[in-house]
Amino acid sequence: MNLKSVQTEVDASYLYQILAENEEDETVKSIFTEMSDIERGHAISFLKNKGLTEKDLPKPSIRARIMNKLGKILGYDFILGNLLETEKNLAKGISNARKKTKTEVSISDTAHVQILQNILNKEDKAPSSGFSRFEKRHRSVGGNALRAAVLGANDGLLSTFSLVMGVAGAAVESQTVLLTGIAGLLAGSLSMALGEWISVKSSQELYENQMEIEMEELNENPEGEKREIILIYQAKGIPKEEATEMAEKIMKDKKEAHQFLVKEELGINSEELKGSASEAAFASFFMFAIGAILPVFPFVFWEGNLAVYISAGASVIGLFFIGSVITLFTGKSVLYSGFRMVVFGLLAASITFGIGKWIGVSVAG
Repeated sequence: MNLKSVQTEVDASYLYQILAENEEDETVKSIFTEMSDIERGHAISFLKNKGLTEKDLPKPSIRARIMNKLGKILGYDFILGNLLETEKNLAKGISNARKKTKTEVSISDTAHVQILQNILNKEDKAPSSGFSRFEKRHRSVGGNALRAAVLGANDGLLSTFSLVMGVAGAAVESQTVLLTGIAGLLAGSLSMALGEWISVKSSQELYENQMEIEMEELNENPEGEKREIILIYQAKGIPKEEATEMAEKIMKDKKEAHQFLVKEELGINSEELKGSASEAAFASFFMFAIGAILPVFPFVFWEGNLAVYISAGASVIGLFFIGSVITLFTGKSVLYSGFRMVVFGLLAASITFGIGKWIGVSVAG
């Protein structure tokens, strides 16, 4: 156990409390509050093992406070999704800490992971509608939109930076570098947009086709589909008699039976079909272009080596910023992630610059 583990627990407690304060459903609100208390208890327990007291608890980190700010802008499901992704890491850290300190394992160590997994995987056994709503929201959150935006900007910046440096290395005129950069920006943005549109559209069409087939099977062989539902419930640990009763109840409503089979048998979340392929394409185009602008714009105002230096400087700043933003999802150090991104970016640009210079000399010779 180290103080970083304590900070992680404090941040989790803080963010769960934020979720509780902004949750309307009383059932879900109580879950978040309980989770917050448990995380705080973990942190205090860890401090005591180090000979410290509750007074030594650190304040929520800058990362946690930024996530709170983003939650106010993007919606608190953004925070919820990121907490979901870190729960398993938290449980693993707690387990390792207990092994090192030789303390007794507690059920609460993995309580959050189990609670969330049960809600995600066994919605039909949930005791209230609050859990059902909770599960549905968990399926659709996770900061995916922001993550995709960050990665799209990173792709645009890194690929265009490497392209510009490669052309600049060939010692061609700044105007040529600018035109090449703009061409790379447009080509990359359009490619990303088209790829995203095709990906979303193809997935939707595939899912819709599978759903139609499932409805046909439900109409033509209802008894067979009923047996499948029984097996699905049995696989969840429900006794056969109870599973049969539940299946019979579902089969009374064909629409409900179809939704159940689509979700449990095909693994399709109907919420995902509501996504707009056009919106995804536009977002990919826009974010790639935003990242690509940084290494290109200096050649609009400057020429020669000065433009190259400013382009490289602007790209380094952009890479560090993107690396820092990624820590919202990974929980790593801002400096570590930022500088790592810079190193990779400079390495890629150096390689293309060197190749460009070699080609330029060869052509000139």
